[in-house]
Amino acid sequence: MPSGLSSLLKLFVPAKYPADSATEPARITQTKVLLLVYDPVMDKTTGMKLSQKQKWFRPSDLVTACMSDMIEVSGGMARYQIVERVEVDEFPAKTDGFRYTPQTYMDVLRGTTSPHMPQEVNYQAVISKYNILKRVAGNVIDEVWIFGFPHAGFYESVMGGPGAFWCNALPLNNTSASKRRFVIMGFSYERQVGEMLEAYGHRAESIMYKTFSKLNGEANLWKRYMQYEKIAPGRAACGNIHFAPNSQVEYDWNNAAPVKSECHDWLLNFPNFKGDVRTVVSSEWGNGDTRAHHKWWFNHFPRVAGRKNGIHNNWWQYVAAPQQVII
Repeated sequence: MPSGLSSLLKLFVPAKYPADSATEPARITQTKVLLLVYDPVMDKTTGMKLSQKQKWFRPSDLVTACMSDMIEVSGGMARYQIVERVEVDEFPAKTDGFRYTPQTYMDVLRGTTSPHMPQEVNYQAVISKYNILKRVAGNVIDEVWIFGFPHAGFYESVMGGPGAFWCNALPLNNTSASKRRFVIMGFSYERQVGEMLEAYGHRAESIMYKTFSKLNGEANLWKRYMQYEKIAPGRAACGNIHFAPNSQVEYDWNNAAPVKSECHDWLLNFPNFKGDVRTVVSSEWGNGDTRAHHKWWFNHFPRVAGRKNGIHNNWWQYVAAPQQVII
C-alpha cells in the first residue's frame, strides 16, 4: 500500500485509547443496583427467617453502611443506589439442581452432615429469573448485589457481559446479551461490613489488574500501589486487600512493626509523587480492625483529574464501572 494512502487511512481509524490529559475531570460513577436477599423462611408457622433464627445481621443495615463507606473512601466518586430490592424465600439452586431445605441446611450448620457438593450456585438460573441481562442492556440496572448465607454458593464477585474478565472468579458464560459488562457481588448477612468491603476489594484488585495489564515497569501504577515490605523491601506502598504495608502473612493487619511506606504520597500527591516516604504503623489502618483497614486501603485510591498512558487518574471510574476498562 502506498505510504500516502496508509497515512490517510490512519486518519479514519479511531484511537483505541483516549488521549492523555492533565485536566480531564474525574467522573462520578452512579451505579444502579438490583438487590436480591435470599433469606428463606425456616418455620412456616411463625414465619421466622434464617437471618432471624441465627441472629445474624440485617441486610438493610449492612447495605446502608457499606454504601456510606464507599462514598466516603471514594471521595464521592462511587455512588450506589438500590433501585429494587427483592426478598427471596428460598434456598438457591446449585449447578446440579440441588436445593437445601430448612432441615438439611440446619444439619450442615450443626455439623451433622457435610455441605453439598458442588457448592456453586446456578448463576444462569438467577440471571434468567430476574431478567438481569435485559435490565443491564436497558440501563435499568448496572449490577447486582446478592445477600446469601454460609454455603449459599455465591462468589464474592463475578463478572458477566461482552468482554467480561476474571473478577475474583471466572467470567459468566452466555451473558453477552447484557451489551455491557456487569458485576454480581455476593455478600453474606452472617458477616459484617468489613467483609463486604473485602469482597469489593477483591473486585477492585481484579479490575485494576486488568486496567493496567498492558503496561509494564514504572508505567504499571497498580503494581506499584500494591507493594508491601515483605515482597518489596524498602519500597512499600499501600499493599493489597489482605496485606497492609508491614504485613508478614495474610490478614496481618495488627502487625505493630513500623515500616517505611509511600502511602501518604499516594494520598496527598498523586500523580505528581514527591518522594514522601514516612514510617507508618498499624494504628494508621485500625490496629487489626477489618473494616478500618479496608477503608484505609480504598481511601488511598487515586481519584483526581487527568489521564496518563490512556488510563484515568480516577481509578473509581473503572472499579465501579468495569465497562470502562479497555481490553
